[in-house]
Amino acid sequence: MLLVIDVGNTNIVFGVYEDKKLINNWRIASEKNRTSDEYGLLFKQIFSHYGIGSEDIDSIIISSVVPPLMHTLQAMCIKYFNMEPLIVGPGIKTGMDIKYDNPKEVGADRIVNGVAGFDKYGGPLIIVDFGTAITFDAISAEGDYLGGVIAPGISISSDALFSRTAKLPKVEIAKPNRVIGKNTVNSIQSGLVYGCIGLVDYIIEKMMNEMSENGEKVRVIATGGFANLISKDSKYIEAVDNMLTLEGLRIIHDRNR
Repeated sequence: MLLVIDVGNTNIVFGVYEDKKLINNWRIASEKNRTSDEYGLLFKQIFSHYGIGSEDIDSIIISSVVPPLMHTLQAMCIKYFNMEPLIVGPGIKTGMDIKYDNPKEVGADRIVNGVAGFDKYGGPLIIVDFGTAITFDAISAEGDYLGGVIAPGISISSDALFSRTAKLPKVEIAKPNRVIGKNTVNSIQSGLVYGCIGLVDYIIEKMMNEMSENGEKVRVIATGGFANLISKDSKYIEAVDNMLTLEGLRIIHDRNR
């Protein structure tokens, strides 16, 4: 079995593959102050609940955008799974040519998404990841990573409104029935959700114009925590693939065997 771990700023998403089949997946909070022992015991407890033993894991691959957690999880893998994990970073085989000014600046999760996206959907392709930040990644028809866009995530916008204003409350992120709110909560929800939809579609439209020079159809796929909420009203997002990052980790692991 292969353990794949994607470390984000808000959540750690991990799953177990048997060959190419995802057996199960889980999501826990990214806690920078947890020790390797705490993470190790948490992983083993979750696995035990689902009948998976640490000895069943043959290999591990990790991608992370939280540097302080990388050493912690690496130490956890060595102590609790008796193996050194494969880390997505410089020098690893991805099969994707990175056309960034400095390829080392591209987040590991964005490369992983790009690899999985091109493998599953082909190119040209735009991948929108609704995480702590909203990232837009452009993949060419040949499978090259062309670059992208980084925008504040919907939770960041919500937190900023609450923390930087004296009277606005913290609200549940949900789509109201009408754009014009009749109360403060609905007004904030409208601004957050419909504002995000507008931002997403405008950026996608601009990216598609830059990518479809030869008249090629550019596909648009979404992933991440708020993908289902926003994609329903997007003019361009064709599908939501919540397991895209985990699938990308599996593909990269297979390419580095």
